[in-house]
Amino acid sequence: MQNWIKQNWFKIVAILFLLGAFWDWSYGYYQILRWVVCIVGIYSAYLANKNHGNTWIWIFGSIAVLFNPIIPFYLLKETWQILDIMATIIFFISLFYEHQRKK
Repeated sequence: MQNWIKQNWFKIVAILFLLGAFWDWSYGYYQILRWVVCIVGIYSAYLANKNHGNTWIWIFGSIAVLFNPIIPFYLLKETWQILDIMATIIFFISLFYEHQRKK
């Protein structure tokens, strides 16, 4: 279990940040959220590429582009909440998909 957490801590951090987006924070939190999710998306796409997971490369790459803080997308809060839920679910599923695949 500890090894699994060590290998996936970055996805867990992204999930926690995404879930935290449902509280009322200052704009700075959402900026940090963008950086965290974008970086985790890029790193997850890199790991998927290393493991020959072509579908996951596209999924994580899309998350990285959507949440990128350099050229941001400006959407309504309600739209971002839906995207936050979707990204959370994707990261969560990927945690267990990789775990099952390694068994």
